[in-house]
Amino acid sequence: MNYIATPRQPFLALVDDDSHSARLLTRMLLAHGAPSVRWLDGIAAADEELGAQLADPVAQLPGLVIVDLKASSDATHDFVARLSAHKRAAELVIVAMAPTLARDVRDNLIEAGAAAVFERHADLDAYRREAASIVSFWVRNQHLNAIGT
Repeated sequence: MNYIATPRQPFLALVDDDSHSARLLTRMLLAHGAPSVRWLDGIAAADEELGAQLADPVAQLPGLVIVDLKASSDATHDFVARLSAHKRAAELVIVAMAPTLARDVRDNLIEAGAAAVFERHADLDAYRREAASIVSFWVRNQHLNAIGT
């Protein structure tokens, strides 16, 4: 009997400790063509789920990990740094959300291990454009084997 392997569906992981923010960003990402989005409600949930995925060498990893933690001013930085230190971190594309793209903020997150930094906007149209930029970034960073070639 021949078995046909079904391709795994890509997904994004959103690490966000604010449910309103997570719902809004998820809707915006999906509206701009993102695959499914898995919301990880805060640091503990993200540590558990991403930790389990990273510990399993055959587990499917998210195509992009978006970190938007507001628990403290350093929460996003600290989580990105910790995730980037994992032995399989090279298999992840991690981006961070920040309240500003000021050089010191952006550089700090990049040094922690973020591949890119996106701004968290209060204005809905600006927020929508930023979500479109995140999806565009994800598309440009796809691995060829993620689509079966």
